[in-house]
Amino acid sequence: MPAQVLKVHPDDNVIVALRNLPAQSTIAFEGQSYTLPIGVDAKHKFVTEDLPTGGVVRMYGVTVGKATQPIRRGEPITTFNLKHESDQYGLDKRRPYTYAAPDVTKWQNRTFMGYHRADGRVGTRNYWLVVPLVFCENRNILILKDAFERELGYAQPDTYRDQVRELLSLYQHGDLEAINSLQSSLPNGHATQHQANRPFKNVDGIKFLTHEMGCGGTRQDSAYLCSLLAGMINNPNVAGATVLSLGCQHLQTGMLEEEVRRQNPAFDKPLLLFEQQEGTEFALMAQAVKETFLGLTQINKIERKPAPLSQLCVGLKCGGSDGFSGLSANPAIGHLSDVLGALGGKTVLAEFPELCGAEQDLIDRTADDAKAGKFIRLMQTYSAQAEAAGSGFDMNPSPGNIKDGLITDAIKSAGAAKKGGNAPVADVLDYAEPAVAPGLSLLCTPGNDVEATTGMAGSGTNLILFTTGLGTPTGNPICPVVKISTNTALKNRMPDVIDFDSGPIIDGEQTIPENGDLLLEWLIQLASGEVTTKAEQLGQDDFIPWKRGVSL
Repeated sequence: MPAQVLKVHPDDNVIVALRNLPAQSTIAFEGQSYTLPIGVDAKHKFVTEDLPTGGVVRMYGVTVGKATQPIRRGEPITTFNLKHESDQYGLDKRRPYTYAAPDVTKWQNRTFMGYHRADGRVGTRNYWLVVPLVFCENRNILILKDAFERELGYAQPDTYRDQVRELLSLYQHGDLEAINSLQSSLPNGHATQHQANRPFKNVDGIKFLTHEMGCGGTRQDSAYLCSLLAGMINNPNVAGATVLSLGCQHLQTGMLEEEVRRQNPAFDKPLLLFEQQEGTEFALMAQAVKETFLGLTQINKIERKPAPLSQLCVGLKCGGSDGFSGLSANPAIGHLSDVLGALGGKTVLAEFPELCGAEQDLIDRTADDAKAGKFIRLMQTYSAQAEAAGSGFDMNPSPGNIKDGLITDAIKSAGAAKKGGNAPVADVLDYAEPAVAPGLSLLCTPGNDVEATTGMAGSGTNLILFTTGLGTPTGNPICPVVKISTNTALKNRMPDVIDFDSGPIIDGEQTIPENGDLLLEWLIQLASGEVTTKAEQLGQDDFIPWKRGVSL
């Protein structure tokens, strides 16, 4: 029989319900018996001892909250009886850290089929990127998107356009009754991109970005945008880029060129730059179309070749999290992170607001004092900015998070940190800094799903693992985003969004390492282009740069 409850850490004074536990039921666990005065839903927690007002609640071995009123033994923690609280952290509290790397013998000689770049990195996709330096060019970007995608076979199926056409026909024939009774069915291939008739067989796509930045804000935000776009262009999944500029904005083409080469002195990809204020819009667009098309003919000559798993750079993210996230999917990709690190690969753990409460563990794992200090500065600066705006990390959990068991930010964060496994922290990066160190890097991004995945792609990830307990369609234009469900019910409810299921961990059918190893096997197929993610199939190309400053 699957277990009913779980205690995550020996020092915890809460127990997690893995199944709905009715009121007045008695739970026997580790030699103790708990009678539940109130029912406890799956994913929620009940306390193992009577707690007074101000009593500390611990989970994952750390402080995750304080009681706002007495809580009786066996009662669940809720937003009514618990508030966010986390442990203090600092360099002066550092403790020795020991780590035993996993046995990676079976992975040692494994390879994936990737696109080898001149700078030594390897892409899992072969994309051409089209970006604006300023929001004024968004319209032109979208016109180019429509032209290239439709004519070259990269456009999404016209499923809903066909539906509207059918409804219009019924309306024009005066048949409103038929409209009301019409049963829409999911057509075959709805979630599959049409690949037939693509002339460029080695080009996985042409990706078009739009954004609302580049001018009218602080110069610092333009500089961050410049670093981000340079990172996207340098990403190993990108083979070349077209850049549209108005000409008068803060972010100039020369700044972008300089930043691209500062990040990557070995840069040799085609980079096409066009400015609208040099002539007419038609001249700009016609030249951009021609030169981009010629660029596609060149990158189509690049073919996949074997590469070691050490060439994978994998982003680690969670969103739409639930009370099972820290128990199944997050530790599963944490195991995968440890395996990749032992093989010499790179993993990137982002979203700093969701490391609140886990800081000291990460500080202890960062062997370099300077990097540990950088992590502390980034966390404290970010936290202070949030508080200055009238918010704070403690306000991070969403209504959906809370409903499904993540009562405080510290509970959410301690579970989110499990995505980083147990390996030492190799590097600490500010937003848009390139990930270059083998092993685990911490990247400062918001918890916001798309701002975080955008930041990871800008730092060079060629795959992103994204765990979710509630379901989210989030994708990325240049980096495949793998959606991993924390529970099998979600996988069954949203099969068009979820790629991989970690629910068998909760059901007692797989261990965390077993599930993580199965995920890595699938990831090798994904990196090789043998399979695609649901987000890729749906054309879910989400891109939101992190705007830190004010508009001027």
